[in-house]
Amino acid sequence: MENDIILVIVVATALAFDFTNGFHDTANVVATSISTRALNPRVAVALAAILNFVGAFLSLEVAGTIANNIVDQGSVTTTIVFAGLVGAIVWNLITWYFGLPSSSSHALIGGVVGAMLVAVGTGAIHGDGILSKVLVPALVAPLLAFAAAGLAIICAYRIIGKLAPGPVSRGFRLGQVFSGGLLALAHGTNDAQKTMGIITLALIASGHLSSDAGVPTWVVVSAAAAIALGTYMGGWRIIKTMGSRIIKMDPAQGFAAQGSGSAVILAATHFGYPLSTTHTISGAVMGAGAAKRLSAVRWGVAGNILVAWVLTLPASAAVGGIVYAFTHLFGDGAAGPIVVAVGGIVFMLYMFVLRMRRGAAITTTATEGNA
Repeated sequence: MENDIILVIVVATALAFDFTNGFHDTANVVATSISTRALNPRVAVALAAILNFVGAFLSLEVAGTIANNIVDQGSVTTTIVFAGLVGAIVWNLITWYFGLPSSSSHALIGGVVGAMLVAVGTGAIHGDGILSKVLVPALVAPLLAFAAAGLAIICAYRIIGKLAPGPVSRGFRLGQVFSGGLLALAHGTNDAQKTMGIITLALIASGHLSSDAGVPTWVVVSAAAAIALGTYMGGWRIIKTMGSRIIKMDPAQGFAAQGSGSAVILAATHFGYPLSTTHTISGAVMGAGAAKRLSAVRWGVAGNILVAWVLTLPASAAVGGIVYAFTHLFGDGAAGPIVVAVGGIVFMLYMFVLRMRRGAAITTTATEGNA
């Protein structure tokens, strides 16, 4: 009975993470289209949400990687999965608050690995899987997207160099509707699957699935819906960073960045790499800017993003390990996860009320000032 209670908490927490993944990574998908005025912000976010949902059904390779290649299935427990999810959510919220586009994917993997290290030790960690499936792609993907976007924008400028700017800009804005849609689709194929893999891992750990079972349909649908809803809610702080603080993009650069990022993400999904869409599209945005002019990229902002990337795995692992140690104080039953879950809900409600009060105070001050 207690194991079933923990499983319910884990599934709910996984879907909450998927939601934070959606609003945290919205910027990856829509920022370029919004900054170049190719799409209205609300239209861009709604389109991204729909295509994120559709993309989640196109592949299950990444879900298989998360379930099988990161930690030992025989050693994992639902409490470990829960602690890892909390670690990922906490890091997502911290980076969202500061407007830093960090990797939700690496936060999830780091959280689970940290919880597993505290619970079992290094023997339950698949180091070779993490190296080949996570770390190497994390290094290669942004560099590949950087080079692809740079090459694409150079070719584009040579083709359109002598054409009238007005029609060219309108053409590339129209093209961004399709390249942005493709990027949203690619995001869904990769990111939603990570939550599917985590829930599948929890189902295996709780004995509800065999180790060789596929991802249940209800898991696919619920994960797709959660990330789509999170995407629609939007991470506006990060959208500003991605859309204008790294570079000020023109429509051609936006088109090149989105197309290059989409190609890299879809290729990674095909091979089952749980890629960071944040790393990929950030690399593409920088490549599209640097190819035009190195000084066009605000390298200081890019450096801050790089720091967030480097910190993501160890920071989320530390939180995941701490959460597991705390839950273990209450024994191996459901008490620990329940205490953490209730505490998290109370904290989120407090932050929501605090934000509403601040918004009301700002509105009141503005009204009095206009009186």
